[in-house]
Amino acid sequence: MAVPVIDFSKLQGEERAATMTRIDDACEQWGFFQLLNHGIPLELLDRVKRVCDKCFKIAREEGFKDSLPVRLLNELIDGGENGKRLDDIDWEDVFFLQDDNQWPSTPLDFKETMTEYRAELKKLAEKVMEVMDENLGLEKGYIKRAFSGGSDGNHRPFFGTKVSHYPPCPRPELVGGLRAHTDAGGVILLFQDDRVGGLQVLKGGRWFDVLPLAGAIVINTGDQIEVLSNGRYQSAWHRVVASANGNRRSVASFYNPALQAVIKPPAFPAAEYPSFLFGDYMAVYAKQKFMAKEPRFLAAAAM
Repeated sequence: MAVPVIDFSKLQGEERAATMTRIDDACEQWGFFQLLNHGIPLELLDRVKRVCDKCFKIAREEGFKDSLPVRLLNELIDGGENGKRLDDIDWEDVFFLQDDNQWPSTPLDFKETMTEYRAELKKLAEKVMEVMDENLGLEKGYIKRAFSGGSDGNHRPFFGTKVSHYPPCPRPELVGGLRAHTDAGGVILLFQDDRVGGLQVLKGGRWFDVLPLAGAIVINTGDQIEVLSNGRYQSAWHRVVASANGNRRSVASFYNPALQAVIKPPAFPAAEYPSFLFGDYMAVYAKQKFMAKEPRFLAAAAM
């Protein structure tokens, strides 16, 4: 078994029905799939790789060497305590891009490149959501409207980008790259390193590698898609394994509901999930990200 790889361009041809079914099966069985021929120019993806790697090398690499994960790992190694592991921290350098926060100024074309990339990725996210609408038997645009606050909603869905690097780790058996979790939001679009692996998804009690694939965009469904699909599209547990070799780049973008949006299953069939405000859910998630997801739904509904 392997995480499905799907040619998105085949939605436009004679294989549309089969491709829709493949996406439906991937959402239902895995919560993860890789898209090829997704419409984002490969030249733009090459520029994203270059500016993100340069940003890390010039502006962040030295700082990571004195970061908390590095200090804690060194202390653990120096202490010589056999059997101990760092279970509450991630071997990751990370920063976030939003429309209204401060972006890195190095390299000079970082902002121009990432602005163009985010615009293309947002369009792709909305196309993927429309495919989910159709596969779930919902009206076209249903998920986007739900993320905006419903039929009368005038809130803008949140779109953020997380730029991560996972530098070589001297003792990867003692610390993870990123602890296992499900994603809080809606649709996640990941442009991962095409040489250095490490991302894994949990299926049937086993961890499967999401293998590096040049030019692919990895899609996964978050907790809010699970609710809006009434449990048909479950959000998948995933993690990043630290490695002694290679510096893994990861550019993950999140198309999430507005904080003011009320998230609930469709009116049919019987709802298996409660109704809650997405902002309340995020408040719970901030404290319980690495814990079981089911109690988060109930806690948000109770707020």
